Amino acid sequence: MRRAVLIAAGLCAVALIACERPVSFHSVDVTGIQGYGNDFRLTDHTGKARSMADYRGKAVLMFFGFAQCPDVCPTTLADLKKVMTKLGPDAERFQVLFVTVDPARDTQDVLAQYVTSFHPSFVALRGDRMATERVTRDFKIVAQLQEGQTPETYTVNHSANSLVFDAQGRLRLIVSYGMDVDKLASDIQLLIKGK
Repeated sequence: MRRAVLIAAGLCAVALIACERPVSFHSVDVTGIQGYGNDFRLTDHTGKARSMADYRGKAVLMFFGFAQCPDVCPTTLADLKKVMTKLGPDAERFQVLFVTVDPARDTQDVLAQYVTSFHPSFVALRGDRMATERVTRDFKIVAQLQEGQTPETYTVNHSANSLVFDAQGRLRLIVSYGMDVDKLASDIQLLIKGK
């Protein structure tokens, strides 16, 4: 009897070692969630047509904003620059996509200067008004124009969360605005490793 108990205990130990612990992300894990977009047709800041397929093989973070944003957008992009540094050589397997919610003012030239001032690998995406409405709807992003003192000084209230996709283009994480850079880098590293 004692021998059978020891064998059973040994088999349980082997089974526990063989089982991989579930991945625990710091961001909100939405793996398998339905209803979010998983593709887009937009133009990047160099004038090239882009879709999610262009970034297969990389973890992708999509952030929606606009170049004249006074706080959320520059803070987020500055944090993402720090994430790139923390990833080291693995940064080559991570792509930041900045999607403008203000295509009227965010021209190709404006976006090229804006995103590359944070990091040379960051890509800005834009579309016309209809394409912008479609991509914000598909990815469940809120973007509402707020009038300014003049027609040119409007602002855009928009969602501050970021969406993170794995190397196969599946939505995996929703990142809250202001998330700790070390925690975000850790989450990205897990996705890069195929977790």
